[in-house]
Amino acid sequence: MTGYPVLRLCEVADVVAGDPAPQDPEAFSRNGPLFVRMQDVGRDHHNLALSSSTDRLSTKWLKRNRLRLFPKDSVLIPKSGASVNLNHRAKLATDAYVVSHLAVVTPNRKIIDPEYLFWWFVRYDPRAQAQVTSLPSLKLATLKAAEVQIPPLDKQRRIADILNRAARIERLHAQTAVRLRGFISALFIRMFGTQGALSQDWPVATIEEILASKRGAIRTGPFGSQLKHSEFTDQGVPVLGIDNVATNRFLWAKPRYIPSEKYTNFLRYRVFPGDVIVTIMGTTGRVCVAPDDLPECMSTKHLCVLTLNRSFVEPFFVWGALLFDDCVRAQARVQGQGQIMEGWNLTIVKRLQLRIPPIDVQRQFARIVTQIIAFEKTVAMAGGTASALSASLMADLVGHAA
Repeated sequence: MTGYPVLRLCEVADVVAGDPAPQDPEAFSRNGPLFVRMQDVGRDHHNLALSSSTDRLSTKWLKRNRLRLFPKDSVLIPKSGASVNLNHRAKLATDAYVVSHLAVVTPNRKIIDPEYLFWWFVRYDPRAQAQVTSLPSLKLATLKAAEVQIPPLDKQRRIADILNRAARIERLHAQTAVRLRGFISALFIRMFGTQGALSQDWPVATIEEILASKRGAIRTGPFGSQLKHSEFTDQGVPVLGIDNVATNRFLWAKPRYIPSEKYTNFLRYRVFPGDVIVTIMGTTGRVCVAPDDLPECMSTKHLCVLTLNRSFVEPFFVWGALLFDDCVRAQARVQGQGQIMEGWNLTIVKRLQLRIPPIDVQRQFARIVTQIIAFEKTVAMAGGTASALSASLMADLVGHAA
């Protein structure tokens, strides 16, 4: 976005600090006007319409004490403490009183649209300019001197509208993912119960007993003397790690590879489509199922990989049992007592006991989960497109920030 005037922030907005927090207990009330603190701004990270706060002020107390009431649509920026580095942002949805740790930027509506200003601040990152002592401190003078591109108001509003829509899509994506995962958990418990409530007619088996074969059906990958970080390359055979199981779904994240010719030394560590993958180092007990379209790849020692007897168990049933059945996870905690390293390991996973429901019921559950995961991916793609659009627009928006 070029060709538009660039003005200092103080030329398009009033930039001041809030007021010191009242120390008088009588200053606060349940029903008075908002008194916005740092924690209120940080609660949602980026809040385009802040309308609530932990504290409210007494109207009776305010008649005896002079605090500045800041108008709706003012943008709040942390200016002291650790929050300076977190880039929290909020725009007031109502008039409010504000604590002195926050800078309050009130736009001149004749020059700059409040929502355009908010999104400009989301992109504007003053951390490199913050004064660092024991805690970061952002001077008002630094904010006032920041340079803002000022297109015509109608263009500002169009930009803000697009960014608002993209933000709504991103929020819906996050909310949908949480709700879908909650639904899967509830569905598993409804269909299978927990170990303590399962049908006594269902057979009990350990993880080791439901593997495809005793040889090589449960494994961890190499590392250390066999495989070093320095051997990773930009292409070749993918190597899976903990980050591929970050959300209890299989993710292609932080790709790393080993040369194809070296992979021939590690064929026994291959991961197959439908394998259940459990994290056993770092953050342990995360679980995912390798997708059907998984290319040839291998695991590291941070993962325990299970190749199951598919005529007896469905991978997504085992996945659900390891994730949602508190009794199964309790077994892991009991077995792990006294271990040098806390968490799950190969031995613990092998010994976990499951009651095994009929395979047709397992397959019904697996079909539903597969459909939900496919829907999640569609929603994630929409969220990713919205994020990319936001990033592109905001990079252009703040091209002259200083």
